Amino acid sequence: MRFDLFNELSVPAHGQRDERQVFRETLEEWALADELGFDTAWLVEHHFMPEYSHATAPALFLAAAAQRTRRMRLGHAVVPLPYHHPVRVAESTATLDVLSEGRVEFGFGRGFSPSEYAAFGVRMADSRTLTAESLAICRQAWAEGRVDHHGDHWDFDDLAVTPRPLQQPHPPLWSAAVSPESFELAGSEGIGALAGPFKPWFMVREDIRRYREAFTAAGHPAGVEPRVGMTLGIFCLPDGREARRLARPAVEWFYGHLLGQTRPVLKSLYEGYEYYQKWGRWRPLLERAVSLRLLEALGMVIVGDPAHCRRRLAELAEAGVDHTLCAVGAGALPTGETRRSLHTLAEEVIPALREP
Repeated sequence: MRFDLFNELSVPAHGQRDERQVFRETLEEWALADELGFDTAWLVEHHFMPEYSHATAPALFLAAAAQRTRRMRLGHAVVPLPYHHPVRVAESTATLDVLSEGRVEFGFGRGFSPSEYAAFGVRMADSRTLTAESLAICRQAWAEGRVDHHGDHWDFDDLAVTPRPLQQPHPPLWSAAVSPESFELAGSEGIGALAGPFKPWFMVREDIRRYREAFTAAGHPAGVEPRVGMTLGIFCLPDGREARRLARPAVEWFYGHLLGQTRPVLKSLYEGYEYYQKWGRWRPLLERAVSLRLLEALGMVIVGDPAHCRRRLAELAEAGVDHTLCAVGAGALPTGETRRSLHTLAEEVIPALREP
């Protein structure tokens, strides 16, 4: 198993930190994680979600991180392709790959927010076709340096696209995966699957099984390996009781806001997003009591001492999770507490589970 970081750039009102402080301290935490041996730092892209996520321009933040880290990889988790012009995505990602000396991981997805779609003038019903077409354009630009494309949404004649990424033919690709079908598609395409933090573990475990079955059935060439990343809140300290005491308000705040952001999709049936309705029955339970205890029971967070964290993470690894995207302290604790947990994870948890 590999151990990554995951950030939303949360700026909770009760946290008494402004954006400047959160941005600076997150970059410092990433620099520390780089020294401690974490593998990748992932940053989301969200819009119009004050407090919960101020990561509206992830490429800029990742470029800053590229200058403060030396070994750790830098990941988009994820770029909502329907919101963006694909050539601009290709240029921006390749520029980041050059600046970081070839350390980019490219996660892509459709996005899930109706308000984002409305603001950017895109129909949610077009999300699948836009995503597929945009990804094809990016891959052509990265591999060939030119784009000749004539599709339903975009029409280009032999564009010369620069720069090209250092990683050829393209940076490692990851797809945001929510529905079972999206896991199967990622497996059949031979790309990594990124599971978000808002599904119960027993459902993700079944998704992983389907991903690996699809991957095997596709018969990918040698060197193409299955990759599954799972995001979850985690907080680990030598004293498990202290860890729970400190983490509880942050975790409950974070997941309360996360479920609030997904509620419009859960409540309404949007074309192309039918799967959300299938697990919407869990929403009433979580809305009644977003508690640390319930989140732990659903396998959505890990909080405790090193022995507890090692045991729970080993269960994920056994089920096929290759990358754990750690939202340490749910991104809502003071940086001093976050740094303590980073040290504890690096010194007492990761060595026991590190991929050889």
